[in-house]
Amino acid sequence: MKGAFPAIVSYATVFMRTIVLVCLFAIGSIRAQTYEVGLFAGGMNHIGDVGRTNYILPSGGAFGALFKWNKRKRYAWRASVYRGSFVADDSKSSKASRQQRGFRVENSITEYSAGMEFNFVDYNLHKLGPAFTPYLYTGFTYFRYDFNYIDAQQVQDINQKDGSFAIPMTVGAKLRLNQFLILGAEIGARYTFTDNLDASNPEGSNFEQFRFGNILSEDWYVFSGITLTYTFGRKPCQDCFE
Repeated sequence: MKGAFPAIVSYATVFMRTIVLVCLFAIGSIRAQTYEVGLFAGGMNHIGDVGRTNYILPSGGAFGALFKWNKRKRYAWRASVYRGSFVADDSKSSKASRQQRGFRVENSITEYSAGMEFNFVDYNLHKLGPAFTPYLYTGFTYFRYDFNYIDAQQVQDINQKDGSFAIPMTVGAKLRLNQFLILGAEIGARYTFTDNLDASNPEGSNFEQFRFGNILSEDWYVFSGITLTYTFGRKPCQDCFE
C-alpha cells in the first residue's frame, strides 16, 4: 500500500507534463485552432456485484480537469484527469438477496483519459455568436483505484490498491456563454477491464474466500456532472474557422 501512492503521484506528474507539452506545441506551431482548458465537477457511481444497479445515481463526489483542442467544427481532441469516489451499499439495493447479504464497499478512483470528442452539429468557436452542440466522447482510459471492502457478516476489512484500463463512453452537451467561457453537462460510463472495483474478485490466494458475484461480467463506473472551460487561441471573427 505504501508503494501505491508514489506510483499515483508519478503517473499524475507524467500525465500533466504531457498535457503541458501538448499545449505548448499546439499554441506555438498551430495558431489556426481554438483550445479549451477547464474543470469538471459532479458525482460518481458504480455498477457491479455490490450495491445498487442504477446506471446514473451518484453515491460520491467527483472533480477533475480537462483540455480540448478543437481541430475541426465536428470534432476535438481531448485529455482529462478525473478523481471520484463511490459507496456500493447492499442495504440500498432493490434486490432482496443483496439486502440480506449486507456488503458495503468504499472506493476512490483517479483516471487519466485521452481521445476524441464528436460534435453532433457544427461547433464553430471562431465565429461570433452562440455555439451549442450535443457531443459524444470516447478514447482510452487508465485508472487507479483504492477500495476498502467491509464484510458485514464476518467483520473483515481488505484494503487494496490496483490499476486497470477502461473504455469511456460519454454523452453531453455544451453551450458557449460568451467569447471565452463554455458550459457543458455530461454523463460518462466507463467499461472497465476488471471485476474488482467492488472487491468481488480480489487477487491472491489469501482472498479466495472473499470472491463472489458474476466473474464473467466486468465492472462499470460512471462520472456525471458539469464542465466549465476557458477558450483561447484564435480570436473570433464574423465568418471563419480555418
